[in-house]
This record gives sequence, structure tokens and C-alpha cells, in this order.
Amino acid sequence: MSKLVFILALAVGLFANDIILKSSNKSVEATMNKLQNIVSKKGFTVFAVVDHQAGATKVRMKLPPSKEIIFGNPKMGTMLMQEKMEVGLDLPIRILVFEDKELNTKIAYRDGAWLNAEHNLTSQKLLNKMDFILDNITTEAGR
Repeated sequence: MSKLVFILALAVGLFANDIILKSSNKSVEATMNKLQNIVSKKGFTVFAVVDHQAGATKVRMKLPPSKEIIFGNPKMGTMLMQEKMEVGLDLPIRILVFEDKELNTKIAYRDGAWLNAEHNLTSQKLLNKMDFILDNITTEAGR
């Protein structure tokens, strides 16, 4: 019985560490613009948008179009950090929008399950809310 529990816990941990990957039917630029609008309209604070392709160009290297939005809700983040300060290493939230090798636009992020697995948090209701919000934001941005 204990072996079964260990295997199940290991499987959940492995799945929780996966990156959630979605497709967008728009370009990286259009997807990121829509993502920024959605995030702002929902009242989140956008801390930065990082243009990875532009950074690569500055050092005479190449990357396909790829941008990352860094945003958050200070109230939610503070509540998680009050529980465990180290979670601040993974906050604010990041969503990466990039062009893959087949020239398709992808949206990638880590969800609350990953945060929970990484930091062993007890705020399950808050993490579920985060998952719900991130799923909705990224789905809408990809349309």
C-alpha cells in the first residue's frame, strides 16, 4: 500500500512540474498585445514585458519571436508570501509567448499546482483561483 501511495505522489509531483502549453491562432506580437490587454482589464499589475528576441539580437544571436509578460496581483502574491516567503522567487507570474520550430505561436506558463509542488503551500483555494484565472487569460489570449 505504501508503495502505491509513493507512486501516486511521485506521479502527481511529476505532472505538477509540467509547463502548460497552449496554441494561439495569432502571431506572437498579436497574442502578447491581447494578453497585456486582458491582464490589465482584469486589474493585474503588469511589471514588465521582456522581448527575448530583441535581447538575442543585441548580442548578435538569433531567437524566434518570443515575449514574456510578468504580472501579478500584489494581494494574492502577498498572501502566498506570508505563508512561505520563498514563493517570492516564483512571483510575480510569468507567461511566455513564442514561435515554435513549426512557426506556430505557443503560450506557456506554470500553474498553481506547480507553485504548490515547488513550495508546499497550504493555500489551495488561492492556488485553485490562480489556476482558473491563468487558464482563462491564456485561452482568451490565444483566440
